[in-house]
Amino acid sequence: MFNSIKKITSKYTGLLIRMDDISENMNWDLMDKCESLFDKHNIKPLLGVIPLNKDPELLKHPKNLKFWERVTNWQNKGWEITMHGCNHEYTQKSDKKDIFNYGGYSEFYGLDYSEQLNKIKVGLEEFKKRKIDVRSFFAPNHVYDDNTLKALKDSGIKIIIDGYGLFPYNKFDLLFIPQLFYKEIFLPFGIQSTQIHLNYWDDKYFLNFEKFISKNYKKIVDLNYILNLGKTNVFKNIINYSVEKTLKTLRRFK
Repeated sequence: MFNSIKKITSKYTGLLIRMDDISENMNWDLMDKCESLFDKHNIKPLLGVIPLNKDPELLKHPKNLKFWERVTNWQNKGWEITMHGCNHEYTQKSDKKDIFNYGGYSEFYGLDYSEQLNKIKVGLEEFKKRKIDVRSFFAPNHVYDDNTLKALKDSGIKIIIDGYGLFPYNKFDLLFIPQLFYKEIFLPFGIQSTQIHLNYWDDKYFLNFEKFISKNYKKIVDLNYILNLGKTNVFKNIINYSVEKTLKTLRRFK
């Protein structure tokens, strides 16, 4: 019985490496170091690529003229390419009535359905014309509204790398893979994604990340692993509900 419990626990324990703000303009020195680290440990991360970056902060970083060649190469290695917004421009602000009650600035929240659908289709077209497959999405600053979710579904995107909980879950006819923490934390049970903004790192932070990966690489999973776990059950839904209610309550008082 103990071995059976241990086997089930191991199956449902893992961390998906989600990297944010991957664009032509970024800290390419650190990206090169991360790529070497992932290759060393046979890790297949999920890269949140901004297809048409217009974020003024990101534009301060060096531009890689071979960016899309790099993206194609990552896909050929089995890395997951995910759409991270369209322009990564914050044009409006949520009042904590967004899907996750995060609040804050957004690229999508508050725009009407047709505007959001157009942004998503324009972004997807950038991938399509370079033969890069995209099946998942996460919005800048975690901010979505009902129109965002509808526009994603109508564009063929059914996986969102965001949300609350210890386990992936189905809601609004979409699959959500939770993202809980602002730094790399490996929980003893459950499956979530990281949130990595390497553009804010320095060499010391990378060394800490390298140690984290070296310690936990055996439990780092890719998107396909998660998709093959199947649907959630009552036990997972109860845990996810508790985590969601707790975190939303805490954020309400921030």
